[in-house]
Formats: sequence, structure tokens, C-alpha cells
Amino acid sequence: MPLKKATTIVADAGFYRYLTTKFFSMGYAYKISDGGAVYFLTNTVNKWVDVFTRKSFCDIIIESLNHCVDNKVLIIYGYVIMSNHLHMHVQAKKEDLSDILRDFKKFTSQTIFRAIEENKQESRRSWMLRLFKETDAPGKISYQFWKPDNHPEICYQLPFMWQKLEYIHNNPVRAGLVYKAEDYAHSSAADYVFGKQVGRVKVALLDSVQTTYS
Repeated sequence: MPLKKATTIVADAGFYRYLTTKFFSMGYAYKISDGGAVYFLTNTVNKWVDVFTRKSFCDIIIESLNHCVDNKVLIIYGYVIMSNHLHMHVQAKKEDLSDILRDFKKFTSQTIFRAIEENKQESRRSWMLRLFKETDAPGKISYQFWKPDNHPEICYQLPFMWQKLEYIHNNPVRAGLVYKAEDYAHSSAADYVFGKQVGRVKVALLDSVQTTYS
């Protein structure tokens, strides 16, 4: 399968420092200010519940990410699914990134809640639903799966993107889950080690030689 390539903004160091200073001074920290830029994102499960220790719930995330790639032209440079959070390195090419994330989180929330409720064999079923419950007024029971924030960090330079990508891939190693990053099933580390898509998520590999993508 041919790997997709994308346009990336690359600035010199002085311009990057200027943008970073202005970005934070204007109060834009951790907000998606440019819907088409490259972002490092962290999506966290509400109350840090370890949902993704179950493969079936990871499968929902993987299928949803691929749907965003195929139907919303989301470019995923890297990702890792940990027990209670998801890191991604992404760029939206057609739709606004905020809109894609809103739909992704809404769909995955509904699908995971339905899977929890319908799986009578899930030993943590009652416990998880109790933690996720936000209101229990008659006729108004509601649940919240994801924390509202996406903790976005905009990426203007390739070195910063590679730094974040390394951080993503080393998450399972730091957590003591694997010895080598590429041995973790739910990340893009193996894709970068082998130089092609070998995982289940459709990843567009960053090229360490090139400085721009078109």
C-alpha cells in the first residue's frame, strides 16, 4: 500500500521561537488554532479508567482512526494506544481538525459504551459505567468517556515532530509493557522500524531525509 504524503510547515529556528512566544502569549496554548496544521494530540479517558487493556476496545479506536483516514482525509503520522489515553500525531487535509476530533470522540464514546453495556462477561462492567456516569436524573442518565480536551501542541518544524514521535513510541517502553517500542501492538513504532505499514492503522510515515512534503 503506497504511503500518503502531506504538506508540512517548516520554519527556521528564529521564526519558530517567534511563533511559539506569540502563540502562548495570546492565550492559544493547547487550542487548535489552525485546523490544517500538524498537531500532537493527547486524548485521555475520563477519570483515567484503564479501558484499553481490552483488545476489543482498542479495535474500536483502530477502526475509527482508519475511517477518519479513508473518509475524512486525516493524515496520521504516528499513534499509540495506552491503557487510558491515546497519543496521535495528525494533520487534517480537507475537514477542520476540531470537527474530525469531535466526530471521532463522539462515535468512539457511543460505540465503547454500547460494547461495555452489551458485554455481560466484562468483569469491570458495572464499575466502569459507574465511573463514567455524569448524571443519573430520571430519564437523563448520561456518560462521559473522553475528557473534553485534546491537549493539542502545534508542530511547525520536523525536529519537533520527530521528538514527539519518539515520545509516542516510547510510551509503552517507559510503562514497562515492552522492551522494544516496535513490539507494542497498538502503536506505529513497528511501521517506522520496517519503513512501511505493518500495523493496523493507516500511517503516513515521516521521511527523515526530506524537509517538506507535497
